[in-house]
Amino acid sequence: MYAVRASILYDGSGKAPKKNVYVHFDSKIRGIAREKKRSEVIAEGVVTPAFIDAHCHIGMYRSGEPDYEGEGNDKMESVYQLADALESVYMDDRAFKESIEHGVLYSVVLPGSGNIVGGRGALIRNFGRNVKEAYIKHIGIKTALGYNPRSTTEWKGRRPTTRMGAVAILKENLIRAKKARVLLRRRKKVREEIDPITEIFMDVIEGKERLMVHVHKEDDIAVLIKIVEEFGINAIVNHACDVHTREGFEMIKSAGLPIIYGPVDAFAYKVELKHESWRNIKHIIDVRPDFCLMSDHPVVLQRNLYLQLRFFVRLGMKKEEAISLITGKSANIIGADNMGTIARGKAASLIVWSGDPFSFDSYPIMVIGEGKILHEES
Repeated sequence: MYAVRASILYDGSGKAPKKNVYVHFDSKIRGIAREKKRSEVIAEGVVTPAFIDAHCHIGMYRSGEPDYEGEGNDKMESVYQLADALESVYMDDRAFKESIEHGVLYSVVLPGSGNIVGGRGALIRNFGRNVKEAYIKHIGIKTALGYNPRSTTEWKGRRPTTRMGAVAILKENLIRAKKARVLLRRRKKVREEIDPITEIFMDVIEGKERLMVHVHKEDDIAVLIKIVEEFGINAIVNHACDVHTREGFEMIKSAGLPIIYGPVDAFAYKVELKHESWRNIKHIIDVRPDFCLMSDHPVVLQRNLYLQLRFFVRLGMKKEEAISLITGKSANIIGADNMGTIARGKAASLIVWSGDPFSFDSYPIMVIGEGKILHEES
């Protein structure tokens, strides 16, 4: 068994850090104690869980490759949830190596937002040799409201030119699934007669699948809430970067929708982001909906995921709470129970830092993924 000595341990739970403890592990965390016991101590420093990027496109838009080779959006249909982001990931994207060096070991890889329904997202290990080794589980179906799905009218398939058109196409599929359920219950159809697109929408309205919804503006989020209430579906708000009032975040919180927020350091390149500002973070801190952070890589480089935490600390969040936004909170929201916190039985995925992670001169001196040393500073 191995151990790392933590002068300060941020365990990812958001609770106050522990000091001067040993984290004992093999492939899993076996305990946290004041004594090193019989473990081999392999590193010392400030210790945090490995980071989780809850929304990105790493391996789909690849570092050093031309933009036209990117695979974030397929252009064949505006609604096609049979597409799977995992099947467009190349693990030799050099961005994975940079992410590992900076402690980001897990990614939720999603299709882009050019389609109303772009396909399934997947949670992967950034340190997998190939997608078979990297794959952990599927994480929801990527859906998009707002500007993006109406900006792709030149792509194939039935395409909306307005936001209401995009919503109408989404609702049409949900209504078709509801009717198919009724026919099945009445034994007027058997499951084999249902087309695969409708079948997956049936899983959505039955709560077996959830929607990862790209949405920025408060009005579009209000429409999403209405859809959630009408069809009884599970959804996660992804982005919400244009929400710039306390009331906007209170609306999301009262609807019970979690948020994968960000990316904080992106350029506001379109009209629906005209209210985007790092100062909006003050409202989300004050309201405290259930939220975590994303990089949206390559919009913000995944290796810089933790740099976004500086704004949360500046605006009043405790350091241990900020760390949880890319560790424990992320794991809870995406439904990854085996990671995100340093606790007995969880995956031994850790970062050992040279100093306080919030100090400009600190960096990871060792990154451990499920018990294996993935990176070590010489």
